[in-house]
Amino acid sequence: MLAKAKLEEQGLGEKGRSSPLLEAGTQGSPPHLSHREEDVTADSWRQHRKHVFVLSEAGKPIYSRYGSEEALSSTMGVMMALVSFVQSGDNVIRSVYSEEHTVVFLQKGPLVLVCVSSSRQSEQQLRDELLYVYYQIISMLTQASISRIFEHKKNYDLRRLLAGSEKILDGLLNLVDSDPSFLLSAVHCLPLASSLRDSLSQILQKSITTNLVFSILIAKNQLLTIVQEKTVIEDNRLEPADVHLLLNLIGASSAFQAGEIWTPICLPLFNPDCYFYAYISYLDPPECTVCLLLLSTDKEAFYAVAECKRKIEEAMAAHNSLSLIAKAQSYSVSQVGVSDLRHFMYKPFDVPDNYRQLTQFTSPEMEAPYSSEEEKMRLLDLYRYMHSRIHSSSRPLKLIYHVAERETLLAWVTSKFELYTCFSPLVTKACAITVITKLLRWIKKEEDRLFIRYPPKYSTTPNPSKSSRSSKSDQQDSTDNGFLSLL
Repeated sequence: MLAKAKLEEQGLGEKGRSSPLLEAGTQGSPPHLSHREEDVTADSWRQHRKHVFVLSEAGKPIYSRYGSEEALSSTMGVMMALVSFVQSGDNVIRSVYSEEHTVVFLQKGPLVLVCVSSSRQSEQQLRDELLYVYYQIISMLTQASISRIFEHKKNYDLRRLLAGSEKILDGLLNLVDSDPSFLLSAVHCLPLASSLRDSLSQILQKSITTNLVFSILIAKNQLLTIVQEKTVIEDNRLEPADVHLLLNLIGASSAFQAGEIWTPICLPLFNPDCYFYAYISYLDPPECTVCLLLLSTDKEAFYAVAECKRKIEEAMAAHNSLSLIAKAQSYSVSQVGVSDLRHFMYKPFDVPDNYRQLTQFTSPEMEAPYSSEEEKMRLLDLYRYMHSRIHSSSRPLKLIYHVAERETLLAWVTSKFELYTCFSPLVTKACAITVITKLLRWIKKEEDRLFIRYPPKYSTTPNPSKSSRSSKSDQQDSTDNGFLSLL
């Protein structure tokens, strides 16, 4: 039965079969996705806050956030004409500004990505969001595969390979709009007693097999702990963007809750041309809030990795870990113990072994007056404005005190941290700095609970870094999976 499950879920080597990574995008979806059926000539379509389009250099539609690609083929043709016209003058089109909209273009190899936004976000922030869309596509197909496909056939319809992935891309864009992790380029860890986090790390550390590269434990869509093969991270480190893509993939469909999933996935910032093989399994069905993710460089390692999961389950049961994780919650800003502070986001830089450390941040739950979705978005827009000022390419700032209509904000960047704070409207700059001093003391006291301070490592043989960065022939073989069998 396990062998059958492996073959059915792997989707490798069978003509006409797609990877479960793409199939997951179709399972659990309603038969009709209303935003795919929107009338692209209607005012309601034009009034969306942000549109995202992906097309090929030949002008072939690949993806649209709202409306069907077929209905938008002429619109995407005009976009490609703009790109080609500017290119003919030995230049690159980056953005177009109108009174109410910003249009940002990003060309990556044979793909062109376009964002049309009416938000207050900066051009760079919108370009970074387009990069995430590109990386999510790469995570499913690899950069090498896409390049090879379009070298062979420039007008190829990439939707043939991405069929079923729309929900994954839609989910990513929804997260980008609502989750500050993407803005800060950092991972949000679930607050957890350091003793429990250390215990979980040790369990992962002891449950390994040859060519296992990363062992990741996730709860409530936040990171619990991560254990890494030490030889691999001597060459490179896992970037927050790769973790965001993994989290989005897992959260995009209930299909991953069905059992053990074994699927190829590329980590674009780690290596855009090769696949890892991901074992995904929830440890607490039917609640499905705690997910185990094991990444290997060996596509035949399903049984060995599944045995690692069995050992992890036994050890966690012996330590009563799942019930302890279930009690873990995000914290309230009131726990800081200072008045007038409504919310904050804190990203530390002075962490041990910073070069190889996964960049993290901490933030409390959004509470009144930011309880509604509209108010949460309004606060995030204010943070985005502060972030764009702090990271302005023409005039970057270290400290900003901003008085808005309903609140006061202060952003501060030093060599040790990046901090964004929101206060009640009458707080003065001097008072805000006093509150921040108390906040920094509280974070320092709680840092072992809020962050993964010393991520553990393990060693397996043979050297996984050689497997993931092997010869050109090995890289070619690593991309030969269920995706390319569709060609």
